[in-house]
Amino acid sequence: MLDLRFSERELTLQRDHITQFIRKQVDAAGADGVVLGLSGGIDSTLTGHLAVEALGADDVHGLVLPATVSSEGNMSDAERVAQTLEITYDVIEIEPIVDSLLAAYPEAEGDREAVGNARARVRAVMNYLVANHESRLVLGTGNRSEAAVGYFTKYGDGAVDCHPIGNLYKAQVRQLARHVGVPEELAAKTATAELWADQTDEDELGISYETLDSILVTHIDGPLSVAATARLLEVDEATVEKVRGLYERSEHKRTAPPAPEKLD
Repeated sequence: MLDLRFSERELTLQRDHITQFIRKQVDAAGADGVVLGLSGGIDSTLTGHLAVEALGADDVHGLVLPATVSSEGNMSDAERVAQTLEITYDVIEIEPIVDSLLAAYPEAEGDREAVGNARARVRAVMNYLVANHESRLVLGTGNRSEAAVGYFTKYGDGAVDCHPIGNLYKAQVRQLARHVGVPEELAAKTATAELWADQTDEDELGISYETLDSILVTHIDGPLSVAATARLLEVDEATVEKVRGLYERSEHKRTAPPAPEKLD
């Protein structure tokens, strides 16, 4: 697989670039700070560190939003991150809200994907409730790898005001996290959206992040054909085609909802 690591100079430049981006977004909106969801995962952990570096702890409000499928370890890590950063944070159980949705539409009960996405959308609603009340922006925690293959919930974790780490592949997220001082046990932990029990990103995607990142760099974001990518990375062409398919089918998630062209 490809080595996507930044040099030390590039790490410093990325760190400065992202913190400046956060400040500019807040200033441009005339906001009083930011809100972000903390899941205990590496993406939200890194985003939290960079937000505090950009704005100071007083201007960052964390939300820990556990559901019944959330692991105790991840929720504990989320609170630990907030405490380490010395930011204000709230823990709000979202399952009662999800239950109220299912009570209104019980036909969806048992549909793992629909209910899992509902959890992500409830979290988005909570993020914006707090952000609107406090005149803050909602920071996204999505990375480039997940965005490229649509591995996020439309109007869920994709419903944010900006994506500070949106140009970083997953391997680069982990590297920058280590650079800013995130403990290794958090930087290296298994990624999971926890939309349902025992879910992990790589199991659901059917591909490792290392392989995904390399295919994105060479084929989706790069110039190589399917065959050339497969030869370079020593993977099956079917694996490259799979990533291409995920990218193409998820285009609607990365663009504004379409409208018909204006008639003359």
